[in-house]
Amino acid sequence: MERNPKPVRMWIITCLLFILGQAATENDRDFKMCGAWRHGSASRNLKYDLKTGCKEIEISANESTLSIQGSITAKCTQSSSINLKSNPLQNQSQFCVFWEPLLDLLIMQVNGKNHTLCRPNGLQGTCCTDLSPGDQETAALYGIVNGSIQGDTISYDVMEKYTFRGDTINCKKKFCDEASKKPCGANMIEEVVMKSNERGRVELPCAQSTVIEMKEGFTGLNFTLPAPRTLASNMIPSVYLPSCLKSKSRSTSKVVCTYYKDKALFQGGSSDAVLLDDIVGLSVENESIKNLSEPVRIRFHHSPLPTNHSRRCVSWDTRQYIEVNWTYDGCETVEIHDRETECSCNHLTYFAILVQVEQKATVRHLKALTFITAVGCAVSLVSCLVLFYWLCKRRGKKTQISLVHRGLVVAIFLLCLFFILAGALANVGDEIVCKITGSLLHYALLSTLCWMAMEVFHTFLLIRKVFNSTLPPWIFYLGGFGLPVLLVGILLLIGDIYGKRSIVPSDDVNNTYHMCWMLQNEKSLLAHYIINVGLLAVVVSSGSVMLFVVVSEIRNRPDWKKIHVAFLSIWGLTCLFGTTWSLGFLDFGPLSEAILFLFCIINSLQGFFLMLRYYALEQMKKKDRSISDGSSSGSSKQHMLQTHEKSLKKVW
Repeated sequence: MERNPKPVRMWIITCLLFILGQAATENDRDFKMCGAWRHGSASRNLKYDLKTGCKEIEISANESTLSIQGSITAKCTQSSSINLKSNPLQNQSQFCVFWEPLLDLLIMQVNGKNHTLCRPNGLQGTCCTDLSPGDQETAALYGIVNGSIQGDTISYDVMEKYTFRGDTINCKKKFCDEASKKPCGANMIEEVVMKSNERGRVELPCAQSTVIEMKEGFTGLNFTLPAPRTLASNMIPSVYLPSCLKSKSRSTSKVVCTYYKDKALFQGGSSDAVLLDDIVGLSVENESIKNLSEPVRIRFHHSPLPTNHSRRCVSWDTRQYIEVNWTYDGCETVEIHDRETECSCNHLTYFAILVQVEQKATVRHLKALTFITAVGCAVSLVSCLVLFYWLCKRRGKKTQISLVHRGLVVAIFLLCLFFILAGALANVGDEIVCKITGSLLHYALLSTLCWMAMEVFHTFLLIRKVFNSTLPPWIFYLGGFGLPVLLVGILLLIGDIYGKRSIVPSDDVNNTYHMCWMLQNEKSLLAHYIINVGLLAVVVSSGSVMLFVVVSEIRNRPDWKKIHVAFLSIWGLTCLFGTTWSLGFLDFGPLSEAILFLFCIINSLQGFFLMLRYYALEQMKKKDRSISDGSSSGSSKQHMLQTHEKSLKKVW
């Protein structure tokens, strides 16, 4: 656990400077009167006579005495005299009077030394404030020179007496109203509570506070926060303070626990999210608490949220001194049930529940699409095994055509296998296993797209007769299996690309789906658009062009007039060339949901469709051979069937 009071002081100073910097122009609630006391060289003293009430206060000075008297306090009644240090060579002393009516605190500062005339006596409900100048009396030689209020000079002359009159107001209400207008008003409230020296419950219209003392042997504490009496007991937040919160270097540490029912003090943050009303502030006097070995636990109670709303614990990032900044860092969200959420946090600040109103990264019908894709992949797995067996048994299995087909079948098999494993291992495997599975799934996807590109390239060679002899097999293996290895290897070297990916369904944002895939960060998104989308665009565009070329070549053949032959040829080539993946680019407009389902159904069953196509072609060939055996060797029918068989061989 790290404890560093310096950031806390910086935060408090920044807030107070911001607030006090505007105080003179807005109100005189925090009274500050300063001046130079011109006195003699003899002994000097500070005299005060303070009474309760709200009439006036008189600040006067003569050759040997600086005095303050009157009735402006709520509970403080003091009358005494303090001897001041004398310097025969000094005939002038600087002084200031500070009055904080909310705390009933009065301080006289002489030559930089503070004399507390009225100590904090709790937070006052009604108090005397808005002190305005009254009667003034001039002096000849000794008195107050250059008197000022809140930095504004009242008189440059030597004055014997200044009088200020006050008005009674509801101090707590005004304080809350003004604090709600400040960027760091919540921190101002906790600072005032700490200064008030109250024990037990501290009530304000905008907040309820309690100060807990952690003494030697503190073993932890679980308690319910102070709350307005009108609030039901089952709706009040509770807090658990761990034993590690107690500083070993101090005999006693004070924790200020504040409950805010009004979030007006905490405006700011994302426009697409909203805070629940309850906010809890925890702080330790003069310490910054973070990296606790045991977390602080805050349990919030709230109304049930709609299923399309998410809830997460957030804390106020006090490093942003002026701007309100809510962050998820350092807190874990535990959803007890639909009416209760617990925040486990390793630091102290202000805590709340942030409800996401508009989900930016959600998937429509995620549960249905996941089920359809998983079933389709399972069917394709079996189909690929059967098809691979048929291709290996096929006569002339060592031909270039069979080689390309087998490569595509293996790639689709791996893609379906790793897709199923990616969802299963994301929930049971560790981060390293998920990273490896995600990279293998990406490899299988790239390999599938590359082998589809090999199909397009090989068909082009068959139709245009570019080479008289066949190409060596290693060229196809290098393009189908080697290039994806290079791309995935580069991404692994870059790092922070693969891991557990969370996908949020739009119809139930609290039921997140996890899979091992590319992460949701800038590097992964850049790799996705350059490699995945770029390669897919190349495959789809080249496949579409080749499909058009092949159809143009064979559409005038006699058997093309048969509907089932035409459909089989177009559909088979569409699966071979990867043009069905073009549906991924059409996920927009009124038909987007239908296209999304078609994309998942067709592409997850791609292995099954290829198996059906191969089986149908083999049956057609057997039928053609049986007809050919019963006809004369020179008939036109025989010639047509042989031509058809050759054309089918070109595309399979």
